[in-house]
Amino acid sequence: MRLTRTAAVTAAATSTLLLAACSSASEPAASSTADAEATAASSPAASGTVRLVTHDSFAVPEDVLAAFEAESGIDVELVQPGDAGTLVNQLVLTKDAPLGDAVYGIDNTFASRAVDNGVLAAYAPDVPATDDAAAYAVPGAEDLLTAVDFSDVCLNYDLAAFPDGAPTLDDLTDPAYAGMVSVTNPATSSPGLAFLLATIAAKGDAWTAWWAAMRDNDVRVTASWSDTYFTDFSAPNYGGDYPIVLSYASSPPYEVIDGAPTTAAMLDTCFRQVEYAGVLEGAENPAGAQAVVDWLLSDEFQSTLPENMYVYPVSTAAEVPADWEQFAPLAAAPLSVDPADIDAHRDEWIDEWTATVLD
Repeated sequence: MRLTRTAAVTAAATSTLLLAACSSASEPAASSTADAEATAASSPAASGTVRLVTHDSFAVPEDVLAAFEAESGIDVELVQPGDAGTLVNQLVLTKDAPLGDAVYGIDNTFASRAVDNGVLAAYAPDVPATDDAAAYAVPGAEDLLTAVDFSDVCLNYDLAAFPDGAPTLDDLTDPAYAGMVSVTNPATSSPGLAFLLATIAAKGDAWTAWWAAMRDNDVRVTASWSDTYFTDFSAPNYGGDYPIVLSYASSPPYEVIDGAPTTAAMLDTCFRQVEYAGVLEGAENPAGAQAVVDWLLSDEFQSTLPENMYVYPVSTAAEVPADWEQFAPLAAAPLSVDPADIDAHRDEWIDEWTATVLD
């Protein structure tokens, strides 16, 4: 196995404004013959090195990657330019000389930018999980981006601080909740951008008024999810000063102590975040890139997602930890914003948020 990580930094990238950062227990499923046969059939000439461009939160067990490389004859080289926003910015800046062959980690807040700038080549996998992935397709880009995983970005709260149940978004602007909330900056964190979009979806034209009220109520803003969650959260495992923090619906299972939950997600604050993979236009090894995209939909890889990247697999055949079903329910009606609107207004919304909350 040869797994290499390459820093992709160019002079142009240095001047690029950082828009978002990526955030963000069961054993992997047994080897799936059907998946392996489907991958081999769809990419019969795949071999050599495939450069997979991904965010810096990518994680896969070494044995799962080694098994894929041994079976396929492909060596996977990771190119990790940074967080999710930097990832897409780099793909656009380098589209005439692509950083790699395949990409994983473009999310639905940046998908339209990647599509509109022509960084992706047409490829639609034909594997057992294809139909599951299609449920999360980007309209008009079904043959360019393949959904791999999803998660709900939500406010989480310390159960001990709110024994009567979760507060609502409207509650949080009440002076009774002053100094209780920590969130991440949407200009530097993809969870922060997702939550900004959630408030836009929930409040419509009044979203800036809500954020102004939160500013007046001493909302804390950090640069990254880890600062907000691990440092600020008052949950027993951390001991910070903020009983409400921005995280994921999948976070509470990791805060269970002696079988009892200590935190929960505020499911009416959630934005559904979907991550995609694809083949890059101009790839040196397009057949290998296709095989890697197929592998990302395999049961072997999909079953590693909850434990390693704390997201839900798109494949309904992949295993999800049993405690996720009890302690990490997904939002029944997650908030959403049309991808085209996100692309048209993303920078404007971030600037307006900054002027409202930080300036």
